[in-house]
Amino acid sequence: MRQVIIFMFLVLAKSIVAQDPVFTQAFTMPETLNTGFTGAIEGTKAGMIHRTQWPGIDFSINTQFAFVDTWFDAFNSGIGISILNHKETKSRYTFTQLNLNYAIAFQISDSWYFRPSISVGVGSKDYGFQNLLLEDQININSGIINTSSMDAALLNEQNFFADFSASLLLNNEHSWIGATFRHLNKPNISMTHRGETPLGIFLSVHGLIEIPMSYFFRDNQNSIYLFSNFMKQDDFVRFDFGSQYVYDKFSIGVSIATNPAKNQYNDSFITSVNPFIGFKWEGWKFNYSYGFNTSEIGQTGGVYELSIAYEFSTNGFANNGRRLKCPVFF
Repeated sequence: MRQVIIFMFLVLAKSIVAQDPVFTQAFTMPETLNTGFTGAIEGTKAGMIHRTQWPGIDFSINTQFAFVDTWFDAFNSGIGISILNHKETKSRYTFTQLNLNYAIAFQISDSWYFRPSISVGVGSKDYGFQNLLLEDQININSGIINTSSMDAALLNEQNFFADFSASLLLNNEHSWIGATFRHLNKPNISMTHRGETPLGIFLSVHGLIEIPMSYFFRDNQNSIYLFSNFMKQDDFVRFDFGSQYVYDKFSIGVSIATNPAKNQYNDSFITSVNPFIGFKWEGWKFNYSYGFNTSEIGQTGGVYELSIAYEFSTNGFANNGRRLKCPVFF
C-alpha cells in the first residue's frame, strides 16, 4: 500500500510541475510574458494579477504574479523584480519564485528597437507531503511514530533551486514580437531524496500588432490589437491567439487557448474561450477576464483573472533630448 501511495504522489507531482503557470491576460500585462518589457515605459511601473482556475471542482488552482520595474535613461536599461506564487488546493503543491530582471534597449533602425533581457531567480517548491506516514515510521511495539524514515522513496517537503531565464523583444511603435526561454539551467525539482528531475525549458514565442483605426477613420482614439503566443514545455504545447478593441480608456477582447498537440491529457483542440474587459484611469489599469472551458474536463467553474497596474509619472526622468519608442499595449 505504501508503494501505491508514493507512486500516486509521484505521478501527480510530475503532472503538476510539467507546465509553468500561464495567464490569460498575458497581453494586458506583458511583463508575465517577456522580461524585455522591464522598464519599457521609460518610467516606473508596478502591477499584480490574480488567477483562479477551476473553482467548480475539487482541484482549484490559485496563481498570483506581482512586479515593479523602472528605467535608467543613462544606461538605456530597465531593472525590476517580480514574484510568482502558485498553489493547488487538492495536492497542497506550492510553487514560489522571486526574480531579478534586467533589460537593455538598442535602436537598430529608424523605427525598430531590440530589447534583450535576462532574469535570475530563486524558486521554492513545497509538495505538502509532510503528513505522509511511511511504514518504517510506525513502531507497533512502543506505539511511537518516528519523525524520520529510511525509505528510499522518502519525499522532500520543500525544494529550493536557482533559475535562469532570457528573453528577446523586437518592437516598433505599433507592434512587437518576442521569445522567452525559461529554466535554461534546468533546475532539479525532484521530490525524492537525492532524486534528479530537471525542470524542462519553457519556450514562448509571442507577438502583437496594433491596427490604428485612424487609417480608416478620422477618430484616432480607436485601435484593434491582434496577438498570439506559442508555448512549449516538454511534451506540452499550447497556442493562444485573440483580438482586443480599444477605445480611449476602455477595451474589450477575447483570446482562444488551443492544444495543437492533443496530448493524452486533453484531446480537445480548443480548450477555452476567454473574453476580457479593461479600463484605464489616471495611470491605473484594470482588467478582468473569464475563461469558459471547452475541453472534455467537464464543469470546472472556468478561470477568472483580475489584474491591476499603475504607471508612475515619467517627468522626473531626463531623456537627453531623445525618446525611445516603447511597445504599445493597453
